Amino acid sequence: MRKFGLLSLTVLCALFGANSVSAMDLSLNDAIDKITAESQDVKKAEANLKKAEATLDATNANRWFNISGNVSYMNLINVEQPSKSYGVNLPPELGGLIASATQSNVQIDRIEIPDNIFVAGVSITQPIYTFGKIGNAVESVRSAIKMSEAGKDLTNREVRYAAADLYWTAKMTDEIVKLSRQNLDDAISARKKLTTAGRANRSNLVKIESDIASKEITLSDAEFNRDTAHRMLKILAGIDLNEELNLTDEFPSEFSDLNAGELKSTPQWDIYNEQIKMYEKKAKSERANGYPTLAAMASYNYFALDKDIDKMFDHSGSQSAYWGLALQVPIFSGGLNRANATVDAMNAEAVRQDLDKSKKITTEEYNRAIDQYNHLRGNLAKLQQARDLASKAYSFSRDRFASGQTSAVELAEVSAGLYQLEVALVNSKYKILMSAESVKKLGE
Repeated sequence: MRKFGLLSLTVLCALFGANSVSAMDLSLNDAIDKITAESQDVKKAEANLKKAEATLDATNANRWFNISGNVSYMNLINVEQPSKSYGVNLPPELGGLIASATQSNVQIDRIEIPDNIFVAGVSITQPIYTFGKIGNAVESVRSAIKMSEAGKDLTNREVRYAAADLYWTAKMTDEIVKLSRQNLDDAISARKKLTTAGRANRSNLVKIESDIASKEITLSDAEFNRDTAHRMLKILAGIDLNEELNLTDEFPSEFSDLNAGELKSTPQWDIYNEQIKMYEKKAKSERANGYPTLAAMASYNYFALDKDIDKMFDHSGSQSAYWGLALQVPIFSGGLNRANATVDAMNAEAVRQDLDKSKKITTEEYNRAIDQYNHLRGNLAKLQQARDLASKAYSFSRDRFASGQTSAVELAEVSAGLYQLEVALVNSKYKILMSAESVKKLGE
């Protein structure tokens, strides 16, 4: 009764442990979405796009009127008597003359100059024609925005390719672990048959023990590579490192035709093309800095003066306003505008050279990826056939070994050949998938 209770408890604990540990299902598309969401490069590309759009708003603002205001207060200081306002004493004759001229009976002996001065004003300036300074600058920024959009597209493609590479690499390590474990189990099974059939041949026993030890190392290396690949996938996808992964997408058994056409455009080429336009428009804008600017202007100002600050606004102040046209003509800049335009023109020429180089290299990479896909796809059936024949050969050798008709050396050689073909088959499928991803990255 005690033994039965202990056994039941052990079984229940085992079942509970098995049920509590569940692997996280992860498909290829889920992995791509997670890695894209976690990618710092994608976030940086989005920030660069927002920055370019904000630059366009700032440049477009130069097209519209500018309103500026000013408010100032000044107090004139009498240097000889700082505590008093500045004034002028009048001779009695002059004071009487002023009193009679103003028909006032008050004798004026001193004129006080207001030492409190308040000025407030507002001015408006509206550019009318800038000879291309603002227009070319705006077009230059628009090209920069298109560059940022193409850069974002390029970054998304790079991240997708990297995510697919991580996923299929991890899946390949899973398959290699299964193959290595099966290879080891076959060797252990062969040893069991050898030892249970009677007195085993010593040379066969030594060889199969050596074969088992070698396959244990191969399995250990495969498990290490699998753990490393899964860890890297989890880090970039933002998944907890303690989470077990179940990669749900399987390697296809067949691959369809790519139907890839001629490479005509890529995000990288779009970036170069827009960069050329940006530098050319910027050069035109720099040259236009040497041309006049026609603008409409208007201004209004209010002045208030008094010797007592608390009485400054007791009476109406002085007002002035004007409007008109202004033609601002730059006279001499030391050749700065021409030099800046030359620098931008040379930058555009350098980008043209980069574009030509990129077209040659990217086109070759694109065509090479298509050729590799078709080459590996064409050899896949032959590799599968070779693997099936090797499996049959191993089955025959295993049966012969079980009946004592062959040696452990021959069995190990046939087993190693089968394992190499199985790994080669998985690796070939991985390369085919990544060739297709390369085509998508470059030309889709």
